[in-house]
Formats: sequence, C-alpha cells, structure tokens
Amino acid sequence: MIADAVLHALLALLPVCCFLAALVYLDSYKLVPLKWVVAVIVLGSATAIASYPFSLVGLRWFDIDFTVYTRYVAPMIEEALKALVIWALMRNNRIGFLVDAAIYGFAVGAGFAIFENLYYMTILPDLKLGTWIVRGFGTAIMHGGATAIFAVITHTLLEQYPTRGWLALLPGLFIAAIMHSVFNHFFLAPIVNTALVLGVLPLLFVVVFERSDRTLSDWLGAGFDADTELLELINSGDFSTSKVGMYLQSLREKFEGPIVADLLCYLRLHTELSIRAKGLLMMRESGFMNKAGEETRAKLEEMKYLEKSIGTTGKLAIKPFLRMSQKDLWQFYMLSG
Repeated sequence: MIADAVLHALLALLPVCCFLAALVYLDSYKLVPLKWVVAVIVLGSATAIASYPFSLVGLRWFDIDFTVYTRYVAPMIEEALKALVIWALMRNNRIGFLVDAAIYGFAVGAGFAIFENLYYMTILPDLKLGTWIVRGFGTAIMHGGATAIFAVITHTLLEQYPTRGWLALLPGLFIAAIMHSVFNHFFLAPIVNTALVLGVLPLLFVVVFERSDRTLSDWLGAGFDADTELLELINSGDFSTSKVGMYLQSLREKFEGPIVADLLCYLRLHTELSIRAKGLLMMRESGFMNKAGEETRAKLEEMKYLEKSIGTTGKLAIKPFLRMSQKDLWQFYMLSG
C-alpha cells in the first residue's frame, strides 16, 4: 500500500517538476533565479487553493453538470487566476524576454498542478495507476504549458503594444483557456491526449527559446553599443557641446542647478548599470555565473536616491535619453536580484 502511494506520488508530481527543471537548465542566459522559480511555484499552488471556492460558487451559480463545468467554466477561472501571477510579474518588470515568460508561466502552472494532484491523492487514494500517469504526464504538463503560452503571448503583445495594458492579457488568456478546455473534453483517449501534450509542448518551447535567444543577442549587441557611446559622451570633455549636454543645459530654465546636476548623475548611473547588466548576461551565456557585487548594489541605491531627488518631472525630462523598454527596466531588477 505504501509502495503504491509512493509510486502514485512520483507519477503525479515528478514529470512536471522535471519538465520545469529542464526549462531552467536550458536557459543559456540564466535569466530566472532559482529562488524566484520556487516562489512562483508556491504562488501557483495558491491559485489552485483559490480556485476551489470559485468552483463551488460557479457550480451553484451556473447550476450545471460537473462535467460541463470542468469543460467550459473551470478552464477560464483557473487560467485567469494563474494569469494574475504572470501579470503581477510583468507589472513589476520581472519578465524581460520570452524565455523567462515561458519559465515563469510553466512554474505557475506546475505549482497549480502540484497542489491539485496532492489534493486528489488525499481525497481519492484508490485511483488506479493509469489515472496518475495521465494526471502526472498529461494534466500537470498541460497546466504548465497553458500558462506558459499565456505568458509568451502576453509578453509579445505588450512589447508590440505597450500602451494596451490589461487588454493585452485577453488573447493569451483566451487561447490558454481553449487549450485547457480541449484537454478536459477528452475527444481522444486520455493516454493519447497525454502523448499529444508531451509531443507538442517541447517543440513549442524549442521555438520560444530559439526566438528568445536571437532577440536577446540582438538586444545585447545594439544596447551595449548605444550605452557605451552615451557613457563615453558623458565622460568626455565635449559633453557640454553635444546634443545631450546642450539639452541638459537648457533644463536650467526649468530646474534648479543642483537638480540638473542630479539629472546628469542619474543619466550616468543608469547607463553604467545598463552596461553592467548586459556584461553579466554575456558572461552568463559563456558559462560564468558572476553576480552583481557590492559596488553595483551601492550604485543601485544611489540611483534610487537620485530618482527621489529629481522626481517624476525630472525623469520625464531625460526620458528621451533613457532606454525604458520592458527589457531595459528588467535588467535593473536582475542586478538587484
């Protein structure tokens, strides 16, 4: 009996954990810290816990058969709850590239599946071996894959349409819910559904990782050159006669002298840290897992102080010279992580 329980637990939990570990390992730039992966798994489990009250309310509200509910209502509720975690990470600039979107998305789904399978093991300990094979290799991987697909689609849309806000969530959420619903319909035998999930998702992740690596390489090359050029200009004796220097001089009419000096310091720090972040990523891609040192952390603290000093108006004034895309904002969180 104990041996059966252990086997069921391994089948229910190990596949999705191994799949997630493989994604983290294959990330050549190591964009996602392990502690964040664990934290997101926990948050995914929390969404599974939160889904049960919604399920109870939904069953009473819609007054429908449980099978119908699991096919049409539950997928939308569960995917929406998991999507909230991804949206929070994006809002806090924790996701910069498709790779970390895919990893974080799968981690949320893995957390959801881990709790759900543990719950079923507790209340239905006598389920047959085949059920746990399907739940471990099929349902659990599907949960991770659906949320990963949502994260990748939403990240792509936000890069293309950064002003759309929460509206950018809807296409990915719809597709994730459809994928979830189709799986729950079991149009094919459960074991065939499981085989399809295991066959399709790895190929999808290969495409995502390859595209993300190309994008990251291009961003590193172009961004590093632009940042280096700006820093050399700031540190040169001809800075005051450059367009950037002349622009900052013109701000003296709107800001006091000390504020203009802080604006220049902020611009220099922003550029230095941007170069430092790109350098770390290049080293990681070559296999060197260097971390930000005390000097870098001190500069981050100084930049935070200068942000308060120059205020929102000051940041808007120098925004034309700052690179402020999702990727550029993400790199500062990488340095502080």
